[in-house]
Amino acid sequence: MKYQYEDFKYFMQDVGTLYIGAYYNYAELMENEMVPFKLKSIIEHYIMKDTQADTTLESQFYYMTKEDFSFRTYMQLKAKVKVCMYVEKKRLFGKTKMVYLSTVVPLDEFADMNLAVKKKKNVKVQEIIISKLAMMAFSV
Repeated sequence: MKYQYEDFKYFMQDVGTLYIGAYYNYAELMENEMVPFKLKSIIEHYIMKDTQADTTLESQFYYMTKEDFSFRTYMQLKAKVKVCMYVEKKRLFGKTKMVYLSTVVPLDEFADMNLAVKKKKNVKVQEIIISKLAMMAFSV
């Protein structure tokens, strides 16, 4: 298998966490040999019920609402979203400056943010973070 570098298309893990680049679509995740079988099973049995295989994680999370079944599935997995957004930062002497800030946001807070706010802040989803412990406790 030949690997090439693609921005935000990666899969990493440490002792307690899975990190998935947001530009992956579900079909690519299912084909990736690095993705654990348990996560593939969860995607196949729960997330693919209301999601197309060519949907990217970035798109899924950007437009996700609390009413979506996939939202409840990711909440069970204790998912977090790493995003880059435009925020106002106070500078010395009371002046403000708009800067891009990369931060990790819990999924419920991110889903509460409406589309107009996401567009205003120019939110870019970079990474999905999933708890391995929550994934292991998940029944398939």
